[in-house]
Amino acid sequence: MTDKEKNPRALAVDVLLRVSKGAYSNIELKNTIAESKLSQLDINLLTEIVYGVIQHKLTLEFDLAPFIGHKRVEDWVKQLLLSAVFQMVYLDRVPTRAIFNESIEIAKVRGHSGIRAFVTGVLHEMQRVGIPELSADQKDYRSIKYSVAPWLVEQLDKELGTTKTDQILESINHPSRQAARVNTNATTQSEVIDQLNEDGYQAEPSKVAKDGVIVTEGSIGKSPLFGNGALTIQDESAMLVGEAMQLDPGMEVLDACAAPGGKTTHIAQKIGEEGHVLALDLHPKKVGLIKQNAKRMGLDERVTTKALDARKIDSIVEDDYFDRILVDAPCSGIGLMRRKPEIRYEKTLEDSQNLHKIQLGILNAMAPKVKDNGIITYSTCTILEQENEKTISAFLELHPEFKLIPTQTVKHLKEDRSVPYLNIYPDDFGSDGFFIACLQKRA
Repeated sequence: MTDKEKNPRALAVDVLLRVSKGAYSNIELKNTIAESKLSQLDINLLTEIVYGVIQHKLTLEFDLAPFIGHKRVEDWVKQLLLSAVFQMVYLDRVPTRAIFNESIEIAKVRGHSGIRAFVTGVLHEMQRVGIPELSADQKDYRSIKYSVAPWLVEQLDKELGTTKTDQILESINHPSRQAARVNTNATTQSEVIDQLNEDGYQAEPSKVAKDGVIVTEGSIGKSPLFGNGALTIQDESAMLVGEAMQLDPGMEVLDACAAPGGKTTHIAQKIGEEGHVLALDLHPKKVGLIKQNAKRMGLDERVTTKALDARKIDSIVEDDYFDRILVDAPCSGIGLMRRKPEIRYEKTLEDSQNLHKIQLGILNAMAPKVKDNGIITYSTCTILEQENEKTISAFLELHPEFKLIPTQTVKHLKEDRSVPYLNIYPDDFGSDGFFIACLQKRA
């Protein structure tokens, strides 16, 4: 076997093992790539295996189960086998011989002769017998088919119906798009796209967000335009929040749950040199990320940061102070299942119910801090009613001085909807799932 630092399949097993024990896939992958000696082709393979195995975990476990039976398998061996099955089923361009040889060699080097024999036997038996077919009468059929926790399939069915649920779950197993937002204080969308294409990237305007750019070739984080603050990485759905806030130059704005600062900098772009945004986050380390992003984009003079639980806003700010408040609330993140696939297994319905209470607590604290006719914009990256519509309804019951007003976007998304708030589902535009509601305080 080659040097482990240069072996994408061996590194994939390490990353998958750490993720299975609770680590974040994106952070583990980023750190592993930085410390490795991989070529770009091998980085692509490593990334594809890691995200693919996590994304299709329940499906792969179903595929593997008949060949393991009731044998007790070490965690790393299971991750090795799952990664081999993923490559066999989903990566047509990779020869089976290469998958077998590498997997067996990893088993030999990392384990002992018994493990090597076990892995060899499982892989050759799978090749001889074939992957089992998933039948529609299988218990938890759709959970296994889409690789999503059974409770989540059931909950989405209840809220949205089976047809919409199937469309969402099918869509989250497609790769996420690479999106970035243009810093309109520094440049224009057309200039950024021209420069990216000239630099060898493939870029085009977003069909969802006014300042968005979609990059289909090349890593946007390595672009000089990112380094000099002309761009920031942000999903298209998240860009809609700044659009919906109805911001004007000179406004005083609060971003109550601000890290890592994507929406903070979008607000800062829109309120001009005379405007100001106070960005709060509960965690001091995350506040550093907000500062870093604002400085990179040349917007730090418009942004003040503070480590504070937003529910304690009363300790630092008087009532009727802000023109606009953004509550991008802590949430289950179910709308991010395409981009962060482990979410679909880690979260529970109880998590969502507990988050609803936190969200309502933050909104309640914000209510007196916005001026008459001012707007609180509430957003989440989840698609569950408990954290979206039900949180807003509970707030309005407690605060009749507020009313829901239509959530507007520059490109007039879903204008035929019958409700004032905006639900973006992962299958709607290929972006993250998001919820945005605008609450105006009556004069």
